[in-house]
Amino acid sequence: MSAPDGSPVGAERTIGQLFASATAEMSALVHDEIALAKAQLKQDVKRGATSGGAFSMAGAVLLFSLPMLNFALAYGIRTWSDWNLAICFLLSFAANVLVAVVLALIGVVFAKKAKKSKGPQKVAASMKESAGVLQKAKPHPRPELGQDRVPEAIEAVARSSS
Repeated sequence: MSAPDGSPVGAERTIGQLFASATAEMSALVHDEIALAKAQLKQDVKRGATSGGAFSMAGAVLLFSLPMLNFALAYGIRTWSDWNLAICFLLSFAANVLVAVVLALIGVVFAKKAKKSKGPQKVAASMKESAGVLQKAKPHPRPELGQDRVPEAIEAVARSSS
């Protein structure tokens, strides 16, 4: 097994190697977060396009069936009330306008909910935070050790990993 920079796991690594490894891992994390944001955005666009297509088809079917509904409603009102046929067609038109207003209000409510969606925004905020940490990262200053002197902590790690 080896570290991301290719050196063996139990071997001593310099501060520069450790910092380079941490920088590479942080960079990989940022790239992965960007890929996640792209995937989420692609999924949201696909869902939106499918939804828009379904609503368009439903609207087309409704549009082509409205004349038949209007005639049926107008003649139905005439049969039940013996009113003038022109008044019956005006009432049929008023019913269609009322349905259109209700549907428009429902559309406005759903549009506001879609606008408040925070799918990719969470990932973008996390990416900015990770990038900020990466930019502020500085290696911790270490005291110089002699060439022949090995700290006790490194010896303990070397013993435990072998």
